[in-house]
Amino acid sequence: MAKLPRLAVTLGEPAGIGPELAVRLAHSDIAADLVLIGDADLLAATATHLGEPIDLTAYDPGTTLSARGRGAARLLDQRLAAPATPGRVDAGNGRAVLATLARAADGCLSGEFDAVMTLPVHKGVINDAGIAFSGHTEFFADRSGSAVLMLLVAGDLRVALATTHLPLRSVPDAISPPRLAARLRLLHAGLRRDFGIAAPRIAVLGLNPHAGEGGHLGREELEIIAPTLARLREEGLDLDGPLSADTAFVPERRARYDAYFAMYHDQGLPVLKALGFGGGVNVSLGLPFVRTSVDHGVALDIAGTGRAEAGSTLAAAQLALAIAARRQP
Repeated sequence: MAKLPRLAVTLGEPAGIGPELAVRLAHSDIAADLVLIGDADLLAATATHLGEPIDLTAYDPGTTLSARGRGAARLLDQRLAAPATPGRVDAGNGRAVLATLARAADGCLSGEFDAVMTLPVHKGVINDAGIAFSGHTEFFADRSGSAVLMLLVAGDLRVALATTHLPLRSVPDAISPPRLAARLRLLHAGLRRDFGIAAPRIAVLGLNPHAGEGGHLGREELEIIAPTLARLREEGLDLDGPLSADTAFVPERRARYDAYFAMYHDQGLPVLKALGFGGGVNVSLGLPFVRTSVDHGVALDIAGTGRAEAGSTLAAAQLALAIAARRQP
């Protein structure tokens, strides 16, 4: 029998809903060799609390699997510095959380894992531990030495970001021709390679209201965005814009495009999450390995209650496997 693709899963913030979602993923019928990277005691306690026993075996990279039983997974044990309590974060565990990400990234880079799916971390906790951290996307980009683009996917709706986790007042200075060109090339190439879209059509949003209103509401569209799009069209990219963001996502227009390119985090993602929350997936385009994540945060308010919904987790795992299969030679 063919071996199962090996999917690394990092548990994220130990006080959040990540451990519960990992247990639920193990109880799904997803056809993967699941390698959970996290604390053994935390997973065992979470499974017991949920009443969903999990069959964990120690991870041996030299052993491959051709089948996986429901409720079974392999464990790459990464111990926490302090016991985790649902809903109560502890900065003392910040370095342990980062260690799971580093192990997953290094395993993907070496070919040990076919893909990684990350469960949500708490950025503040990691920063409180004395480590500058702005997000998974940036961490994996630095770890692999790659230029990376954040793409959110919910069904047929795909939204990529020119800038990610920046204060709003910093965004205009970050909208430069080199940044836009590099990220739009990443989006075009990623849609072709990872989604099988031969000739992607991309809608590019303006930065300002009404895409600058001909320069009366800002000149970034005239001086930066439009000239950059014109140069990229000469390279063969099919780009429409800059478009006014307030009408770009109406149903008739959504049907025209394979993806949207938003200038900042809260320009495009509220639309995607309103339309597809609970089933959305975060994809890191441009990495030398496959990485997906859920479309939500750590949900400290419901951690430990058993109410965490696993829809986005399952969608992220399935998309990671689909992209990994598409990348196979």
